[in-house]
Amino acid sequence: MPELPEVEGLALDLAGRLTDRAIVRVDLAAFSALKTFDPPLSALSGALVESVTRHGKFLDINAAGLHLVLHLSRAGWVRWRDEVPALPPRPSNKSPFAARVVLDDGSGLDITEAGTRKRLAIYVVRDPLEVPGIATLGPDPLEDAFTIDVLGRILEDAGRSQIKGVLRHQGTIAGIGNAYSDELLHAARLSPFKPSNSLTDEELQTLFDAIKQVLGEAVARSRGLHAADLKGEKKSHLSVHGRAGQPCPVCGDTVREVSFADSSLQYCPTCQTGGKLLADRRMSRLLK
Repeated sequence: MPELPEVEGLALDLAGRLTDRAIVRVDLAAFSALKTFDPPLSALSGALVESVTRHGKFLDINAAGLHLVLHLSRAGWVRWRDEVPALPPRPSNKSPFAARVVLDDGSGLDITEAGTRKRLAIYVVRDPLEVPGIATLGPDPLEDAFTIDVLGRILEDAGRSQIKGVLRHQGTIAGIGNAYSDELLHAARLSPFKPSNSLTDEELQTLFDAIKQVLGEAVARSRGLHAADLKGEKKSHLSVHGRAGQPCPVCGDTVREVSFADSSLQYCPTCQTGGKLLADRRMSRLLK
């Protein structure tokens, strides 16, 4: 799933390609992806793109006061085309195409979603806050307003909720998903199941520093990359996420995995749990 650094990279890349170009039309191939009806997609025809920005994991294309907002969800992505095909993508349950944005110079943007579980969402709104997921976003962890005191209050308010779930909840902190929550906790040397309100002052400071550094460095690496290169850049710099069975780059221990019904997490026992293994079940506890 694209998270804060990749969506920031997409916004920067697309801003350079779309800004000051007029949208000719938006071809919709997956009708279930469109979550709004007023304004209609046709209202974007002829609109000049003014900016491309990010709200958490939402991509916002501002065109003459209308906002084409994309949430790529788990398997969505965008693909730039220097020249779009003459025929629009045909609606099909088996096709990865969700929509295509066609620009006035013949270039365009394909919006796709792999797999059968279709969760990608497209909105056309007059104000981004009309999108429910944006209206309820927590603070952005890379903004100056996100301080250690803000993080401390978030974790304290979460009580004994497991810290991984708190970090990736978009209404609590915007933009952190499954992958980067694993990476942040590894960098901070914290168990993913540690109660949120149990951190010492030193652990809180370490986690705060990890959030700013890991996400900040990932965003910096994403700047200047084309959309096609962002996924590979992310994967090549992960320390534990998606690396179960491989050696931890910090201590050399084997990276372990906990699987859930529709997701998984990865961690290093030596770095994060004092060498103990986490039980591989939903209500996991440290094995004794």
